[in-house]
Amino acid sequence: MLKKTLTAIALAAAALGANAADAVLKVAATAVPHAEILNFVKPQLKAEGVDLQIKEFSDYVQPNMAVEDKQLDANFFQHQPYLDSFNKDRKTHLATVPDGKVHVEPFGAYSSKIKNLKDLADGATVAIPNDPSNGGRALILLAKQGLIELKDPKSLTPTPLDVVKNPKKLKFKELEAPLLPRALADVDLALINTNYAIEAKLNPTKDALFIEGADSPYTNIVVARTDRAQDPTIAKLMKALHTPEVKKFIQDKYKGAVVPAF
Repeated sequence: MLKKTLTAIALAAAALGANAADAVLKVAATAVPHAEILNFVKPQLKAEGVDLQIKEFSDYVQPNMAVEDKQLDANFFQHQPYLDSFNKDRKTHLATVPDGKVHVEPFGAYSSKIKNLKDLADGATVAIPNDPSNGGRALILLAKQGLIELKDPKSLTPTPLDVVKNPKKLKFKELEAPLLPRALADVDLALINTNYAIEAKLNPTKDALFIEGADSPYTNIVVARTDRAQDPTIAKLMKALHTPEVKKFIQDKYKGAVVPAF
């Protein structure tokens, strides 16, 4: 009887040890480059006792709502201006985790109709994202090219209504960010988030007519609910994402289309 009891205790202890060693961390991400970067660190986290489970999304709303609703633990797809706008509009409780910055995806302008910006005709149709932060980001980039002038040059969330000078009489078409690459045949110019540009086989450093510089404030971050932001398992994820190996992976794989921010 004693032997059976000791065996049962040993098996229970082993089971508890296995559970402790395999803490599950569920993270939402868009496919490129976020899920690719997470998959790169997955083996390292496994060795540290974290089972990283990556759930891919193709939009910018569901990954936040899944974290807000506690279906997932964290997400990796957005920048701070988008998060701030989302929290304000949706009354959500999401926050950047400590040391949450990972990379910048320089935002670019693409066209299937012109090869040079000087060839952009008067009255051209320009597609931009329809969410406040990325739509504003597109307008800021257009303003930096001298194509338009904005009411408040310091605002990160201008809308087409804030355009005070538009010498070329550009027409703005607001679309959901994932649809922008597909709209290239129907518009003269499209401002596209780099993750969707890469998915569409566009090379931002070669195909973009113009692109953001290294001074972009739109660093991509890891986000969790405010009550989970300090979670030790998420801290392990950030430590894994901030290694020299990850920096080299980003530099080698994306060749300037994605830039490490750590």
